[in-house]
Amino acid sequence: MGTALAHAWLAAGYQLTVWNRTAARAEPLAAEGARVAATAAEAVASADLVVLCLLDDASVGDTLADADLSGKDLVNLTTGTPDEGRARAEWARARGARFLDAGIMAVPPMIGVPGSGGYVFYSGSREVFEAHRDTLAVPAGTTYVGEDPGYAALHDVALLSGMYGMFAGITHAFALIRKEKDIDPRDFAPLLANWLVAMTIGVHGTAEQLHSGDYTQGVVSNLAMQVAGTSTLLATAEQQGVSPELLTPFMDLMRRRLDQGHGDEGTTGVVDLLLR
Repeated sequence: MGTALAHAWLAAGYQLTVWNRTAARAEPLAAEGARVAATAAEAVASADLVVLCLLDDASVGDTLADADLSGKDLVNLTTGTPDEGRARAEWARARGARFLDAGIMAVPPMIGVPGSGGYVFYSGSREVFEAHRDTLAVPAGTTYVGEDPGYAALHDVALLSGMYGMFAGITHAFALIRKEKDIDPRDFAPLLANWLVAMTIGVHGTAEQLHSGDYTQGVVSNLAMQVAGTSTLLATAEQQGVSPELLTPFMDLMRRRLDQGHGDEGTTGVVDLLLR
């Protein structure tokens, strides 16, 4: 990802100093005009804007241990947790730097490609974001989500969590048809994709219910009906020789919410069951 970001800035004509823990990985960037620093501290000293894209939060601290951050604008594109973003902001402030944390919603091939749909969440110092907005927009779109340095990571992880929940459903669906020689997964795929797209409207309904506090608002298929229908899903999985383990955790939560007397709701109340 760091290399993809560097390629994008170099292609846009930016002067770039780069450093990589594996020196050989910086050589292609040098061929494109980047200056390769011998140390991270040297790279930091070369510019007022310092962008990091490393393995994890611990590697950020290790990499910058010997660097003078006074007066620098530090933009951290390393994937981390909300609390790590907040702690790193305090860490940077104590060293005289302004800080912006980030969450990249893209894979490397999407970086620097107009129309790819890739973008980056940013949170922390609004002054830093506004000062470097144009530069940050070169590799991918930018979305500023607040002064709290943890919000970029929180938005990043929340979206990724939704993605993996979707992947779980996709995996179960394909497992159900896997043994059927007369069902080509390539024919089934567009049916599944179109259905999932149609169901995403539920995201907005959940948001409205959470905002209003009325979990019965606009409900078409209530929780009582949905829980009753889960037996068919589980029976089909049994008949097809498919483990229901990707579905049962959510079904168990639905049933618990129903047992609490919320049969007229949709599934939004499950959100509250997850809160500790």
